[in-house]
Amino acid sequence: MKTIAIFDIGKTNKKLLLFNEQYEVVYQYSEELAETVDEDGFPCEDLAALKAFLRTSFEKVQKDSSFEIQAVNFSGYGASFIYLDENGAELGPLYNYLKPFSEDLRARLIQKYGLEEGLSAETASPFLGNLNSGLQPYRLKYEKTDFFLKIKNALHFPQYLAYTFGAEPVTELTSIGCHTRLWDFKKNQYHKWVQKEGLADLFPPIQSSDTVFEKNGLLVGVGLHDSSSALIPYLKSFSEPFILISTGTWSICLNPFNSSPLTEEQLQQDCLSFISFEGHQVKASRLFAGQMHEDAVNTIAKYFEVKKDFFKSLRPKEIESKRSFEKIELNNFKTPEEAYTAFMEDLIEKQIHALKLILTPEIKQIFIDGGFSKNHFFLKGLKEAFPEIQFYAAELAQASSLGAALAIHDKWNDKTMPTDLISLLKV
Repeated sequence: MKTIAIFDIGKTNKKLLLFNEQYEVVYQYSEELAETVDEDGFPCEDLAALKAFLRTSFEKVQKDSSFEIQAVNFSGYGASFIYLDENGAELGPLYNYLKPFSEDLRARLIQKYGLEEGLSAETASPFLGNLNSGLQPYRLKYEKTDFFLKIKNALHFPQYLAYTFGAEPVTELTSIGCHTRLWDFKKNQYHKWVQKEGLADLFPPIQSSDTVFEKNGLLVGVGLHDSSSALIPYLKSFSEPFILISTGTWSICLNPFNSSPLTEEQLQQDCLSFISFEGHQVKASRLFAGQMHEDAVNTIAKYFEVKKDFFKSLRPKEIESKRSFEKIELNNFKTPEEAYTAFMEDLIEKQIHALKLILTPEIKQIFIDGGFSKNHFFLKGLKEAFPEIQFYAAELAQASSLGAALAIHDKWNDKTMPTDLISLLKV
């Protein structure tokens, strides 16, 4: 069976999947790897354990005679760099993007390059500390100068994964575009602050998302940023303008059809822009909805002494609360159903606001995937708020993995791309 292997490397779960030529998952394996710590004692990815996972899991499927692996590609979390020396060897740890960023360095950047608002607008990202991965080599330049001077190449994490399989050191667009503060979205080049600081010299040549290298008869893709990769099946499947609300820990609204510059209001409310695998701007807004939901459900279940899945059988029509979950103590609710309804009304209001931040008039359809695509309160609330738009609950297993496979479809698969990759249920 001809297949493509995809490594989908998240912060917690590390997965290897094989897709056949019809993009059906024919093999899946995952592990959770324990973190290690950097020299400051801050948690970070254990690169030795990760490389062992990549090697051993791939060798296992290579030896399986039922699979003929044509190509391998990668979907990985963003906002992270691996540094290589002049011999191509790794330098130091994979620093965690959650590591606090120095206020002194932030002040230095502002003093040298102007107010943060201007930089945020030009690079299409609010200030997010080390989550702006471009600030990570900047930090090394001033806090760990000896280390910085040894760096020959800085590889975005998905491109590092490809590098371990023999791909050349490259830079890929979706990784540049994930809230890095590296890219000037107006001039379509590295921002002047990146060039003036000498950081641009560390980044290998930019290659398109469908680039492959041949290594020992295997086609090796260059990897993609996972959120951008998850958008690819939708861009390949639908030509009419749409918004995707991708829900998990974060609820991320993605509008690939909104190319207007981010306004100050949008930046102040956590909006940013990604770069699609085709090189186009994708405007996005974020809400910590999944985590908020988990916290609220746990709190309600504990207070009322019910199971944590109590909400799954509820339907919006059963209870109309119209009381704020945030402002009223739980003892003011008579039942867990009533408390949950109040919480969801608050959450939906926040989601409506986040959606409006990136909504444009031509959008007539919105797809919702992930956990909230099965939440009746969530779906009903959005549909009532935007009656002129058609909402669809989308079922798409392994979206980011599938996107990484589709990105190099023409390089490994001579069959026509299927038209039924995404299952839609009209809300």
